[in-house]
Amino acid sequence: MDVQFLGGAGEIGRSAVLIDESLLLDFGMLTDSPPQFPVRTPSPDAVVVSHGHLDHVGTIPALVSGDARPPIHWTPPTYELAMTLARDTLKLHGGTVNCPFTETNVRRVTQVSETHGYRESFEAAGYEVTFYNAGHIPGSAHVLVDDSDTRLLYSGDLHTDDQRLVSGTTARPDADAIICESTYADVDHEPRKTVEERFVESVETTLWEGGTVVVPAFAIGRTQEMLLICEAHDIPCYVDGMGKQVTEMLGQYPEFVRDADALQRAKSHARFVTGRDGQRKRITDQKAAIVTTSGMLSGGPAMTYIPEIRGNPMNKITMTGYQVEGTPGRNLIETGSAEIDGRIMPVSARVEQYDFSAHADRDGLFEFLDSYRDTPVLVNHGDRCEAFATTLREDGYDATAPELGATVAIE
Repeated sequence: MDVQFLGGAGEIGRSAVLIDESLLLDFGMLTDSPPQFPVRTPSPDAVVVSHGHLDHVGTIPALVSGDARPPIHWTPPTYELAMTLARDTLKLHGGTVNCPFTETNVRRVTQVSETHGYRESFEAAGYEVTFYNAGHIPGSAHVLVDDSDTRLLYSGDLHTDDQRLVSGTTARPDADAIICESTYADVDHEPRKTVEERFVESVETTLWEGGTVVVPAFAIGRTQEMLLICEAHDIPCYVDGMGKQVTEMLGQYPEFVRDADALQRAKSHARFVTGRDGQRKRITDQKAAIVTTSGMLSGGPAMTYIPEIRGNPMNKITMTGYQVEGTPGRNLIETGSAEIDGRIMPVSARVEQYDFSAHADRDGLFEFLDSYRDTPVLVNHGDRCEAFATTLREDGYDATAPELGATVAIE
């Protein structure tokens, strides 16, 4: 197998791995200003997608332009999430250089889509491919590619610990080589139970004092996780933004979540925001948690709520995910100010950050790779890939970190 890294090598974003110029694994975008796409757009015979986050699916519709119609294989939730993200990208950037596809391309994706469950082998571009639960978000998958001589395992994004929404990965299929993510390879996550307890205590205290809590959260995965926590602890909450649509959709695929009944209870517990008749402004006077996009305050309903609650130190903003450098969320944490409608405004409301990451940390990655001590490891999807590869080599692994655009021969 010849494996070329068209994106995601030494970086987090625009994941794209091409096997023998024939089978493409993921085709995402790196959200930046302007966004970055894989280093080239190939013409594969088939496409296989690991999961429905923008950095893995964001550029998929560009693959069905012109006469190209490669079949696209994914789990049902990944297909739904990819289409949701594609339509959102069209809405925000359609017709500009920030969107490398058209509405016609998005419609064509529906025509070539083929969905599969976990552990259901299928044929793609002459390879036998199997999905395994990766424990990251609903529908996320490790991808095992078998050409009858070589078995390549593409980890996708993974988590080894249970979340409320999905169970951690336990799949360790036999493989001759592994492409492994390294997003948090130099981080030790605080135990999830401890993070949740601190978050709940903070929110309950604020509500008891008469304040409102805005909970910026990524629409896919994180919003549902926060709703599950709110329901479990009987915290009154609203949900707004794209997370509403994603929550509704995931209810259709109970086999891809850890506890479908709990998700249904969380959905019933939360009040869905319509945004009509000044509803959002009225909600900011409620003693409740408002779970809303965007997770990094780069747009969405969150930027309607923040101006309303920012002036009262009784209120609180709880960031629930990693804040990329240069984003409004990162600036708020570091400076205590937020860019609102083009103006930098001070925020008196208390700002806190919680690590609800859906990625394995250093220990989790070692736990995953422990089953593959005699297997070559290609490290990708991280901004310190070479450092992690060096750490693995020091521990006895055959590990390398391919550069962007590089081709690696696997035997």
